[in-house]
Amino acid sequence: MAEKTFLNTGGATLDLADAEIDALFSEALAKVLADMAAAGGPGKPASALLIPPDITRFHSRAGFLTDIACRELTRAGISLAVLPALGTHIPLSGAEIERMFPHTPKSLFRIHDWRNDVVELGRIEKEWIENVTQGAVSYDWPVQVNKLLRDGGFDLIISLGQVVPHEVTGMANHAKNILVGTGGKEAIDKSHFAGAAFGMERMMGRTDTPVRAMLDEGLARFGGKLPPILWVLTVISARGTSAAADKSGSLAMRGLYTGFGRECFEQAAALARQVNVDILDEPVHKAVVYLEPEEFRTTWLGNKAVYRTRMAMADGGELLIIAPGLERFGEDKGIDALIRKHGYRPAKVIREKIATNEELADSLSAAAHLIHGSSEGRFSVRYCPGPGLSRQEIEAVGFEWGDINEVVARYDIHKLAAGWNTHADGERFFFVPNPALGLWALHNTFESGNL
Repeated sequence: MAEKTFLNTGGATLDLADAEIDALFSEALAKVLADMAAAGGPGKPASALLIPPDITRFHSRAGFLTDIACRELTRAGISLAVLPALGTHIPLSGAEIERMFPHTPKSLFRIHDWRNDVVELGRIEKEWIENVTQGAVSYDWPVQVNKLLRDGGFDLIISLGQVVPHEVTGMANHAKNILVGTGGKEAIDKSHFAGAAFGMERMMGRTDTPVRAMLDEGLARFGGKLPPILWVLTVISARGTSAAADKSGSLAMRGLYTGFGRECFEQAAALARQVNVDILDEPVHKAVVYLEPEEFRTTWLGNKAVYRTRMAMADGGELLIIAPGLERFGEDKGIDALIRKHGYRPAKVIREKIATNEELADSLSAAAHLIHGSSEGRFSVRYCPGPGLSRQEIEAVGFEWGDINEVVARYDIHKLAAGWNTHADGERFFFVPNPALGLWALHNTFESGNL
């Protein structure tokens, strides 16, 4: 399909109600189907594969949009399947499907196995990757997808998700949802490590980055082997600085974009840069970050508390992470074992380990994650978990440990405002209710991170 945007509603102060979202998206889908059925188009699709994120992106509103798409496409006589873009994450439970996709039949859901269910569409040569990463890495890169995308007999793929600052790609979603979310081990390993080697502080919050270029090039070269991909992208931000800014009721959909091609992503990314990047005038000496237990059960996800605040943290500062739902380190059992074995260490240490440890060298996404989770010795990271992880486990991977009961008694998340707060004893600290919703940086750290 030729590049075409069917819906581009967005604004920094826009707050789309559910009824508006439903009407706008339903109308856009009708236009898409009419466009495909028109003369010169590929024809009305008989089947479609929906690819939303998993429960870890619950606040993206992609679940609501998937329910709408399921309703509208079923009415149009189109058969459906749903393949959540798990990447390395564990599959959704029945309860999680019910919570995120209450009006989409469970029978439609398929599971992506990143180690076994992928096909390779092609490879991008080493020289191209080396050039785009400015020499940070030197290897080729496979363009991989779940076999359902290529071989499942679908006429249309609908990829749904949120555009928000991201530590690997700069901005999340679009081609990442396909080539990482339904990608295989080698593709995920190499793309994640490329981002870590290039430097996440040079990429986060930016639309055009080396890893984004890899994803775009993969689609440009080999996307013709797949059905047309319709992108459905949201931009979400908090309505205000309320204490419960991470709850769904206090989040606003600022933008909704639908189309074929990259234009809709560029529009969404521009708005996300405006509403999801918080540029501070002074460094943060004490940050308190809350990880909602239903969303953050691993440090693989919870370390967004580290990624997204590091560009605002002062040297010698303290990052305090309240994580009542923390159960393990990795989403994947193999990666969990590697995190426990090697720990979160500075980039130099992890690079040395890769050179001498075959197991870690064969799991570059884990290596990248270990680099991402380190403060490089600039500030301390103190995790305060619930009963799921012990003090010994936390300290063994390189973090400091805090008693969650003592911490929540002092920092009552239900009374704190997002941003700067002052304790009764005069302590000044910065509170982040949900690190997945944004990026916090200083003027000089963000602006000096030019590609």
